[in-house]
Amino acid sequence: MPGGTNLDAVEAQAPSAGRAEAASKAVFPILLSISFCHLLNDTVQSLIPAIYPLLKTSFHLNYGQVGRIALTLQLTASLLQPVVGHYTDRRPQPYSLAVGMGITMVGLLAFAMAPTYLTILAAAAFVGIGSAVFHPESSRVARMASGGQHGMAQSLFQVGGNAGSAIGPLLAFIFIKGQASIAWFSFLAMLAIVLLVNIGAWFRKNRALQGKPVVADPEHLASLGFVHPHAVLSSRQIGWSLVILMALMFSKFFYLASLMSYYTFYLMNKFHITIQNAQLHLFVFLGAVAAGTFIGGPVGDRVGRKPVIWCSILGVLPFTLILPYANLVWTGILSAVIGLILASAFSAILVYAQELMPGRIGAVSGLFFGFAFGMGGVGAAILGKLADLRSIDFVYQVCAYLPAIGILTAFLPDLGPRKAHQPNPSRLEVQGTPGLPGAGEFPASKPR
Repeated sequence: MPGGTNLDAVEAQAPSAGRAEAASKAVFPILLSISFCHLLNDTVQSLIPAIYPLLKTSFHLNYGQVGRIALTLQLTASLLQPVVGHYTDRRPQPYSLAVGMGITMVGLLAFAMAPTYLTILAAAAFVGIGSAVFHPESSRVARMASGGQHGMAQSLFQVGGNAGSAIGPLLAFIFIKGQASIAWFSFLAMLAIVLLVNIGAWFRKNRALQGKPVVADPEHLASLGFVHPHAVLSSRQIGWSLVILMALMFSKFFYLASLMSYYTFYLMNKFHITIQNAQLHLFVFLGAVAAGTFIGGPVGDRVGRKPVIWCSILGVLPFTLILPYANLVWTGILSAVIGLILASAFSAILVYAQELMPGRIGAVSGLFFGFAFGMGGVGAAILGKLADLRSIDFVYQVCAYLPAIGILTAFLPDLGPRKAHQPNPSRLEVQGTPGLPGAGEFPASKPR
């Protein structure tokens, strides 16, 4: 038949059709489990910003010292995550997820029992190390279980984390009455460890779904009916694209640092509300962040990553400019809108970067998660010092202009929507397999 030679050539390189068919379907039990573990992980992590006012009072800290707690946690995670991701690209560690959560639990217990400020910093470092181990490999698990729907899988994974970030302050409001009560949340970490051991077992059993990246000659791929999505991009273009994505990440997470670390202080200082009411406002904002995260990935799968990045970064600028001058009611509304729009960027940015470097999923995930944590930590430290020197209101006036960096999106190459990149699932067994073009690593053209 026409094109039969090309199909035969692919079939000769392909494993069994059953394995390819399995790879083409999203494994939702695993996606839901890893998303729930992300929820538990980030619930524990989000307790830390929620208890900043408690720590500030108990240890007589200034804003700069509060910022250094955030810096220690975030910078520890940011420096280690790319290293962990690079290592696990070469040597996957299925049970490292449970180990990372165990380290987080140690940090949480240290927070509950810390007698000095230095011990608080050490506890923050433990939580950061646990996060560094957890995020790159869990992102890999989400991609493995995606069945090619990478944006949807990353959004589902991310929404678990953002939901946990929203729940953390609410649980702190309800349950934390003193420093020692933080220890009760170690039971959440223990539950996550049990689930992650099971996920590790699935990971170990199904590592074949991940496949190994194939570096193939473009002419050979074309002869088989495949076109690499980025064959037209040079290494320099890919490098500059990654730099632009980093700048966009800086804009997003530096601004989010102002809300996640200091929003409660801002509300208490400007509107004279209680800690509990401020924590409820933080919960609403973080809930909006979770909703925005879920929206960004599936939309990016359909219309492309670049339009989502455009709308989520630059599109939030009018709202951030108005926020510093709004009353309490409008501050709550605007912060929710900002969280909803701005959060939709991360899944799109991460999957865009993974598509630029399809064979380096762990390293790319670790780099971008690490950079996000680093920008959050550096932002918290710098903005805390700025608040000490000027005022917390001045911080929000300055940060309002950060989304203008979104104009750099114009320089990103347009990779097109997901449907232009993915093979026909019904022909997956002949068009590609994990690690071969057509399985989500390379987009496929119609067979010749």
